[in-house]
Amino acid sequence: MAKVSKKRKEIMKKIDQTKSYTLTDATKLVKQLSTTKFDSSVDIDVRLGVDPRKANQMVRGSITLPHGTGKVKRVLVLCTPDKEQEARDAGADHVGLDDYITKIEKDGWTDIDVVITMPSVMAKVGRLGKILGPRNLMPNPKTGTVTMEIAKAVKDAKGGKIDFKVDKQGIIHTSIGKVSFDADKILGNANELLHTIVKLKPSSAKGTYIKSIFLSSTMSPGIQIEPKSIV
Repeated sequence: MAKVSKKRKEIMKKIDQTKSYTLTDATKLVKQLSTTKFDSSVDIDVRLGVDPRKANQMVRGSITLPHGTGKVKRVLVLCTPDKEQEARDAGADHVGLDDYITKIEKDGWTDIDVVITMPSVMAKVGRLGKILGPRNLMPNPKTGTVTMEIAKAVKDAKGGKIDFKVDKQGIIHTSIGKVSFDADKILGNANELLHTIVKLKPSSAKGTYIKSIFLSSTMSPGIQIEPKSIV
């Protein structure tokens, strides 16, 4: 059994693991639990009462966090030459098509956070599914990353837009900021995500929809949140 460090014991004393916290209290507490030397991410895990194996119970979406993510996102735009300048002017980090497709296919290059493309080149981009899919980088019309509005998509990605979807275990896991954020900004971002997830409840989902919510920072224990405190 691994020995629990003194620092870890001190952190654990700050959490009552027998209780659920309100979202407001949890966003204050999560700032106190971070012991990393870098600016840790604030992560949220939402377990849903859905069966992701059923197409009509897949929960996925995208939102723009009101206070941003605190992370600078590297954006690749795969587009035709007539859209390249629009992409660059909007702030895309990498712009092109065939050269980048080859770089991803042959070299396995994925040093990016978001991939945006346009409908007319999806036949080419589709070949990258085996590489981009497992890394959650595959463009998708539902998340606004397959679009003719390239500039808007780039600005959204740079400005705090996040995509989320339920995994095979029925959990949505995503980051909603940094521990350096004020607690009210973490709260605002968390509320935006949670209210969106509530609105996306599939009509076919029965029983309790939001089963549990945990908030944590990088390498910190999770804080259990009372689901009723978000509605």
